[in-house]
Formats: sequence, structure tokens, C-alpha cells
Amino acid sequence: MLDVRRMQVLRAVVSSGSVTAAAANLGYTPSAVSQQIAALEKQAGVALLERVGRGVRPTAAGLLLTEHAATISRNVAEAETALAELRAGRTGLLSIRYFATAGASLVAPAVARLRREHPGVRIDLRLNDSEEPLSEVEQGRADLVLLVGSRERPGDGVQLLHLRDDAYAAVLPAGHRLAAKEVLDLAELADEPWVGSEPPGPCLEPVLTACAAAGFSPAFAVESEDYVTAQGFVAAGLGVGLMPLMGLANRNPAVVVRRVRNPEPLRAVYAAVRDVSLTHPALRGLLDAIRDAAATH
Repeated sequence: MLDVRRMQVLRAVVSSGSVTAAAANLGYTPSAVSQQIAALEKQAGVALLERVGRGVRPTAAGLLLTEHAATISRNVAEAETALAELRAGRTGLLSIRYFATAGASLVAPAVARLRREHPGVRIDLRLNDSEEPLSEVEQGRADLVLLVGSRERPGDGVQLLHLRDDAYAAVLPAGHRLAAKEVLDLAELADEPWVGSEPPGPCLEPVLTACAAAGFSPAFAVESEDYVTAQGFVAAGLGVGLMPLMGLANRNPAVVVRRVRNPEPLRAVYAAVRDVSLTHPALRGLLDAIRDAAATH
């Protein structure tokens, strides 16, 4: 295998026209330069220089390797420039995964800010449909994943950062008997038919846990895994529901939303990030933007 460093020595000799001049330019002794050229010729299996008067000139093989040495130098310089751009957060690719109700409230404003502050960074933005969202980060398929509180502990090299607690509110038909109240005790909904809006998992658990603490188990008359559809069922008078405030951005005009207490269900929203990704300034900027959006939502 040809030694790239020796090829650069050859290039210096060819450019300057002599071993002595190349040695002065490189800060080597002429003897050291001659040794490097001899070692490269042994690797190449062919003569690379021929003497001409007091100087040297390249053979066809020497000229070929000199041209490749120049190309290598350009490639290295381009790589160094690209690396500096990446380190500064001016280029790169960020893979982001999010759950549906975080899209409009957290992801959209954060990504818009990221594009203003780091316009050269490409963004791979996808809705996360994995049943194990942490695995997207742990296995390197994503740099950042937004998820609702999980009992799983992140693997090595992954951080789970708390962003906010998203409160659940009661969603009632506009003409419901409890609609005139500003705040409801959760137990007041115990005998109502319920519209389910959550699939089994971390979004449904806070609802079931809070209802159990209030002394009842909700009787689901209708099941839905979409907040807009669930609001439609409530508006039609098919039942009441508990839905997170982040899921109520698109409010059905035929429902009312009321705070609940004793207890108030909460779901915790987290960002999972890989430690190595946090070295990228754009990822840190995105995380800051998401935190700001979570604080002001």
C-alpha cells in the first residue's frame, strides 16, 4: 500500500524541482527526503524520479503519483472544511421522531426556529409509530425522539429529558349538565358513558390511574384513538372523555373543555437524545427551541 505522507514528499520534490529545495520547504534534511522517496519507490515498484543536471524530474509513474497526491490534498482540505462546518452547526442531518399531538404544539415552532438559526442543516422529520420509541434513539435511527412518559430506562449513551407535564381535561357535550361548572371533581364523571381517545399505553395509563384514585373505573361506550374523532363522538352526545390539552388544539365547537381535579391526570412529555448527538450545535438549538415551546404552550 502506498504511503500518503511519502506521496506528499514526492509532490514537494516535483513542485520544487530538487530534493534540496523540497527539504528546505518541508523542514527536513535532504537525506530524509531522499529516504522517503526511496521507500516510496520500493512500495511502487518503479522509479519515480530521474536526475536532470542538479535537479530531478518525475518519471511517468512519479508524475502519476504526484497528481494523485494533489487530489488527496484537495480532498483532505475539503474534508477539513466540511468537518468545521458540521462542528459549527452550519451543516449536517438531524433525524427527529415525534408523537402526533406534539407535532403542532412543540415540533412545528421548534423546527421553524431551527431553520432560521441553522438553515444549512437538513431535517429528517417523521411521525413515530414505533411501539418502543426509545429504541429509535438507542439504535441510532434518530437523534431525538419526543415521547410520552415511559417506564423504560434509556440505554447507555441516551438521555431522557423532561419537557413538560400535559394535563388532561374533561371534554363534554356543549349541553351537558356539568358544562356550566368551571372545574370538575373527577368523581363527578363516574356514572357517565365514556368516549375513549387513547390506545393502551402511556397515554391511557394516567386516565385509568386517576379514575381509580377517584374511586371508579370508566365505562367506555365508544373507543377512538384520535382526538378529533373522539371529540366528534362527545359532541354527538355519546359520552364524555378525558383528553390531554396538547390533543385539544383543534377544538370541536360543539364540546366544552373543563379542568378536573381530585386528582388531575397528567402525562409527562420527554425528549430522548443520544449523548453523541448533543455535540452538534444544531441539535442543542433544536432542543432549546422545543423546551421553549413546551414552556409557552
